[in-house]
Amino acid sequence: MLDWLIKNGTVVDGTGAPARVADVGVRGGRIVAVGQVDEPARQTLDATGLWITPGFVDIHTHYDGQVTWDECFTPSIYHGVTTLVMGNCGVGFAPKRPGHEDDLIKLMEGVEDIPGAALHEGIRWNWETFPQYMDALAATPRSLDYLVQVPHDPLRMYVMGERAQAHEQANADDIRAMQALLREALQAGAAGFSTGRSDNHRTSEGKDTPAANAGHDELTGLAQAFEGLDHGVIQIVSDYNLLSGPDPFDAEFDCVEALARASGKPVSLTWLQRDPGGEQYLKIQQRVEAAVQAGLPLYMQAAVRGIGVINGLDASFHPFMGFPSYKEVAHLPLAQRAEALRDPARKARILSEKSERLAGDGSAIPPLVDILLAKIDLISGRMFALEDTLNYEPSVMQSFLVRAKQAGVSPLAVIYDHLCAGDGSGLIYFPIFNYNEGSLDTVRRMLGHPRALSSLSDAGAHVGTVCDASFTTFMLTHWVRDRGREAIALETAVEMLTSRNARYLGLTDRGVIAEGMRADLNAIDPARLSVGVPRLVRDLPAGGKRFVQKAEGYVTTWVAGEAVQQGGTITEARPGRLVRMGQH
Repeated sequence: MLDWLIKNGTVVDGTGAPARVADVGVRGGRIVAVGQVDEPARQTLDATGLWITPGFVDIHTHYDGQVTWDECFTPSIYHGVTTLVMGNCGVGFAPKRPGHEDDLIKLMEGVEDIPGAALHEGIRWNWETFPQYMDALAATPRSLDYLVQVPHDPLRMYVMGERAQAHEQANADDIRAMQALLREALQAGAAGFSTGRSDNHRTSEGKDTPAANAGHDELTGLAQAFEGLDHGVIQIVSDYNLLSGPDPFDAEFDCVEALARASGKPVSLTWLQRDPGGEQYLKIQQRVEAAVQAGLPLYMQAAVRGIGVINGLDASFHPFMGFPSYKEVAHLPLAQRAEALRDPARKARILSEKSERLAGDGSAIPPLVDILLAKIDLISGRMFALEDTLNYEPSVMQSFLVRAKQAGVSPLAVIYDHLCAGDGSGLIYFPIFNYNEGSLDTVRRMLGHPRALSSLSDAGAHVGTVCDASFTTFMLTHWVRDRGREAIALETAVEMLTSRNARYLGLTDRGVIAEGMRADLNAIDPARLSVGVPRLVRDLPAGGKRFVQKAEGYVTTWVAGEAVQQGGTITEARPGRLVRMGQH
């Protein structure tokens, strides 16, 4: 007898093959039949009109802290994800020296905008080494499967101590020690290694991340830890020294190639249209194509929409946070603050001021924020009121810049009125990257590249500014169903969300609907599918706040043949596990 029989669904199998109407039989956590299936089952779903897809594989999350208190990986579980990867961008919580936990919290709080109070209260520090961290996580059953990468910053801090945070160059002994620890973690099943080299990443004290300026000898030495192993990937985020004066792009990209050459493993890098630096993504593409032609396994992690922030008086960022007269009332509860801001005299005073510098020592705010605030009138053409009818590809005609011109006032005045109206809960959508032309046309070209990996959800991070865990749902709604021009075929989109990411990781047991594969599946109602409106909630430890964006239209999500989500409600099933790579 089958455990589940999914009848008459439109099966989109993850290979890119044409969708077809078929039944899917599940038993013992595996798919045992695809086609016409008449075997009796304990549970049957009439899937007529539903898309049946493999579970989605999210390769870029930051649940490294949340995983210690959340068994369900919210909000990813609401968006069809069944397997995810943590430990990206070089930040994480292992290995760690006893007594130095606060250093790692400052790192994660600054880089990934996760409230430090929530991390202090929520994390149970029952590990020191990376294999111990994996064992501690594996002891708790979870809704979804997950993999972990070894992050560079904690590794460097563990070996070099204060010298790492002082950004000293690693010596030969340091490199050998880090290499040994990385290999130990990989042999224990870690999925790979990640490093971050971004000017926009700061600790909560405003300092560069410990590994941001690591030398090429250190990076290639670490890459050699993969020698002889049959698994492993490397993930890197870099600005390619965009804000560092004379163009050092090629020298930095040489480092990416050196990592791929020394490790012999797939290397994926963040791929964005930046601002400033809007043409840099084309240079990345050219270098990747040349490297692939030369035999190097490079991939580009691409987002499915603009990368930006949600601004609001109660969010992590808004345009007035650096204004002296705003700071006078910043401590007030939200509704009282909004009322104080509506005072005409205060409004006039704030609008006559300039923002004080926000980035620098003692501040986690990246230099990019000061750059953007200095040209707020210009960038208001990419700032939009976030309404209940959500639109992630709005026209410039809907922007605060155009609204201001129509009203004959400054853009900042219109933004001000929007934020302080009512109870102060008004929000602004501001796509900083991938939206330089006022559309997602650049994103469409990126997603069409054969070396692109659908990625960069940052799920679990930037919780006070975004909720991009909804990227998977947005791929299916915006690009497949709704956009019209240059739409992505359903079969292609599903292949990108499933088997392409699984293959990159070296996972051969999932990502495709076929006999013998894991029964990680989604049943989706395309007519009801939507990403939902982001809501600011206080459900983190210590009352920490985050944006949560649920989805509509996911009828059922299965992990290893067990329903973990049905109609937006998380079930009691906990079939998820830590996936240890290279363990036979």
